[in-house]
Amino acid sequence: MAATEARRASVEEYDVIVLGAGPTGENLADRAHAAGLSAAIVESELVGGECSYWACMPSKALLRPVTARSEARRVPGLKEAADVPLDAPAVLAHRDAFTSYWKDDGQVRWLDSVGIDLVRGQGRLAGPRRVVVDGGRVLTARHAVAVCTGSRAVLPPIPGLAAARPWTSRDATSAKAVPGRLVVVGGGVVGVEMATAWRALGASVTLLVRGDGLLPRMEPFAGHLVAESLAEAGAFLRTGVEVREVRREAPGGAVTVVLDSGDEIIADELLIATGRAPRTEDVGLETVGLTPGSWLEVDDSCRVTGVTGGWLYGVGDVNHRALLTHQGKYQARIAGAAIAARARGVPILESDPWGAHAATADTLAVPQVVFSDPEAASVGLTAAAAERAGHRIRVVDQDLGAVAGASLYADGYRGRARMVVDLDREVLLGATFVGPGVGELLHSATVAVAGEVPLERLWHAVPAYPTISEVWLRLLEAYRG
Repeated sequence: MAATEARRASVEEYDVIVLGAGPTGENLADRAHAAGLSAAIVESELVGGECSYWACMPSKALLRPVTARSEARRVPGLKEAADVPLDAPAVLAHRDAFTSYWKDDGQVRWLDSVGIDLVRGQGRLAGPRRVVVDGGRVLTARHAVAVCTGSRAVLPPIPGLAAARPWTSRDATSAKAVPGRLVVVGGGVVGVEMATAWRALGASVTLLVRGDGLLPRMEPFAGHLVAESLAEAGAFLRTGVEVREVRREAPGGAVTVVLDSGDEIIADELLIATGRAPRTEDVGLETVGLTPGSWLEVDDSCRVTGVTGGWLYGVGDVNHRALLTHQGKYQARIAGAAIAARARGVPILESDPWGAHAATADTLAVPQVVFSDPEAASVGLTAAAAERAGHRIRVVDQDLGAVAGASLYADGYRGRARMVVDLDREVLLGATFVGPGVGELLHSATVAVAGEVPLERLWHAVPAYPTISEVWLRLLEAYRG
């Protein structure tokens, strides 16, 4: 028996037990172990979680050929060569490779290499600091248990929907063939990205949105520019509509989507991308006085409030602070440091904004990239959110296409940049970019927002010429007048 297997068979008590081996759980266990604590991680599916197999990695593997072709079509010398259909089987094979063919051997080897024990099965709380796996094996934690089980797609209560077996995000990113006709319900990130990918791969796509535009959590111009691009790509967008009923007469047959107007749309597949719920319905929350299936309320160190003894943590999607892989990993680093500090009796700095034990970025500096065509990227507060928060602001906009680097990047480059300035402190509260390749611009904005860099100092951060980053100079020039 290997040393690790022997350790798993004999040791039932750990300093830290983590439920969920996605990026959040992996990072928390790693941080705790690096601080000298023993850690076990319990996983009922694949080590690597949603991001590795059904979200970030497969979706971006599907989208990268789409954006690369789109950009090549606007570069002299490549236009004609790039004006061809995508090789759908090759793109799907590329996606499969990035999911490691839905096998987690490599991630398991990493856990083993850093000394974190993996326990396969469904882990459930069974009272304070106690976890039962598949109703048998019992693990106890000296210091902390962290629930890092993520979130799942939710199907709205539409008559006939469940019986029609629609796609959720998992199905959309792992499908083995291109559907002839695809209806997408939802104008958020999943809906937009999957409409972009499957339209480019050859599907006829209809996007149905209840609101008046796409990407409602970003600045309005982001959704407008992405909607224009989807329409130019041949997708059909209908806003202000709701689905009243769904019918699928036979498994694998066509699906009929009935709208509140009475209109009917027939498709081969239907993707529902309208919301998510925490995967906490079956982790034993009731044994510690919490409600199964609920979001976990936490403090800034990600410790669950209202649990006697302060030993339970809710990290990543389950706490509903920022449902993004990178934010879950960030929270894991914060929580891991807090768990280690508390275990050693070191004073906690959770009341110190931007301190080692406070996930302050969750509320003030959350970055996100939508990998549509064009990309949309934002960090911090939108103008509307800043005003609701009571800030006195100034909004500065810039045509990205007017920047020399953008005109070199692609002919007819279309894009826009916005910064939201706190007039009282003269620091950035938020920034948004829309255009080809802008995802790589975002970290500079994130540094400026998280670092609360004064605009007077930011003026001295000289962007290289001719890059798209020169938009920073144009924004600051406009602000300074």
